[in-house]
Amino acid sequence: MKTPSQSLVVMTELVLPNDTNYLGNLLGGRLMHWIDIAAALSAQRHSGKVCVTASVDEISFNEPIKLGHVVHIRSLLTRAFTTSMEVYVEVWREDPLNGTQTRTSEAFLTFVAIDQYGKPLPAPPVVPETEDERHRFDDAAMRRENRLKARETMKVRRG
Repeated sequence: MKTPSQSLVVMTELVLPNDTNYLGNLLGGRLMHWIDIAAALSAQRHSGKVCVTASVDEISFNEPIKLGHVVHIRSLLTRAFTTSMEVYVEVWREDPLNGTQTRTSEAFLTFVAIDQYGKPLPAPPVVPETEDERHRFDDAAMRRENRLKARETMKVRRG
């Protein structure tokens, strides 16, 4: 058993010209890449195994992140099921010229630890400590159920 704080990963990135679009905003794909890396590290830290992305729930882009901003990405496990692990990620932008910080994005991703043959491995349980962790832990069961229902719906539609 492990606590969410034991899986905490904090990444910091500087938005450079190659990371932006014509408007000088951080590319959504670049942010998704950084989110996936942080979440994978949290899953790996929790399980002690190589982890792969199984799914990405909705990623919200609530505020633009501009060239020259500092991006802080914070990820931690919310809950582990038999072999899957849900990871919560939040993104903050920092304007280094005026010191302001704004939460810009959040996402939930699911990872699976695998062995050398690519087979899923059991995930250690998560024991929430704080009230926020307990809420995310409880809500994770609903999010998982929604993911599984959506997967089944897609299978039926494909025939």
